[in-house]
Parts: sequence; C-alpha cells; structure tokens
Amino acid sequence: MKSFRKELWFDAPQRRAFFNITGEVERCLSDSGVREGLCLVNAMHISAGVFINDDERGLHADFEKWLEGLAPEKPHAQYLHNRTGEDNADAHLKRTLMGREVVVAITAGRLDFGPWEQIFYAEFDGLRRKRALVKIIGE
Repeated sequence: MKSFRKELWFDAPQRRAFFNITGEVERCLSDSGVREGLCLVNAMHISAGVFINDDERGLHADFEKWLEGLAPEKPHAQYLHNRTGEDNADAHLKRTLMGREVVVAITAGRLDFGPWEQIFYAEFDGLRRKRALVKIIGE
C-alpha cells in the first residue's frame, strides 16, 4: 500500500474566505501514484474547515450569510470563549457547522466525485497563515 502526505498552506486576506483546493488535491493525487484508495483532506486549525460542495459564488455568499446568522462574529462579548482574550469563538462554531475534513474515493487514479463536487478550505479566523493536510492511501 502507498501512502502520501502533503500540507497545503493558505493566507486569507480577510477573516473569512473559501478556497477551492480541488486542483491542488488532484495534483497531490497525481504525485502520489495511487490509482485506487482514499484521499483525506482536513483542516489543521480549529477555526477552519474543509467541505465539498458546488463552486458557485451565490452559494458561497449564502454560506456566509447562513453561518453569520447562526454564529455571528459580533458582539464578541456574547461568547464565553472570548473572555479568555480571544475574539474567535464564532470561528470555532462555524468550523463545527461546516466540518473538519472530507474523504474522497479514488478510482482509476481520479477523485471519484459526483456532478459539480469540489473541495473547499474554509477559513473563519484568517489574516494569518494556516494549513490543511492531504493524506492519500491506496494502491
């Protein structure tokens, strides 16, 4: 069995951002040489997430509106976590809603997606360098 590991790094220019990382994950798959197996992609920070969905600008705006409605950033004082000197409790909640990781089947050397599926890194507490892990195993 083969095993491949790579970290993808991100610099979000604002507090929240969505990055389509499908192409980078496909390059990892090509580099791995795996033809049949599984690909795990997970955020390595507790205020970021990874999810699969459509790459459509309106949908991403809907995610932002929905997440802000469920876990608004401000006022910061509404969260107990922020009383520790942090201001990112909302980012932790948003990450929980969107998920930590995805696993995609690999078939015939390709990510085995359904129609329109893409992989996204979601940053909820940006303005600093963060990363996601790509781990591929298989034959």
